[in-house]
Amino acid sequence: MEAQGGKTCEEYQSMVKDKVEEAEWKYSDVNEHWQQMKNIMMDTSQVTCGLSKGSCRHKETWWWNEEVAEAVREKKEKYGNRKKEKYTKAWKEYKKSKQNTKKVISLAKGKKKKECASNLNDPSQRNEIFRIAKQMLKERLDITGSNCLEGVSGSDSRSERD
Repeated sequence: MEAQGGKTCEEYQSMVKDKVEEAEWKYSDVNEHWQQMKNIMMDTSQVTCGLSKGSCRHKETWWWNEEVAEAVREKKEKYGNRKKEKYTKAWKEYKKSKQNTKKVISLAKGKKKKECASNLNDPSQRNEIFRIAKQMLKERLDITGSNCLEGVSGSDSRSERD
């Protein structure tokens, strides 16, 4: 298996082995030993494989535009004011801003859908339409996984009251 810079898995293993042999194991606590071992492995993997920035936190939305950005910014500002002041006036302003933001988002989505529909016959826009459709599909997927709680009987707790 090749890592970044042409370094192999065997090279990683030998680097970890060398660092473990060089390390001073002066701790009496198992947790401290584990922390030192973890640091050795993390540092070595960083040298061997490199470091990525991770995935993008804010994914691009197909309907986002400047109007939506301004409405969301205003809503966040009103929310901050509401938390600071704790007055009913600030709360009402926030609720009004929240409703306005929902309206702006709805209008932006409708506008973008009409734009996409008008571009269906344009071959240069074909990839853009598929990208938007793929993103819309991801937004609608159900969350699945094995993070369910088990009841006393060992079965899925969603199916019975425990």
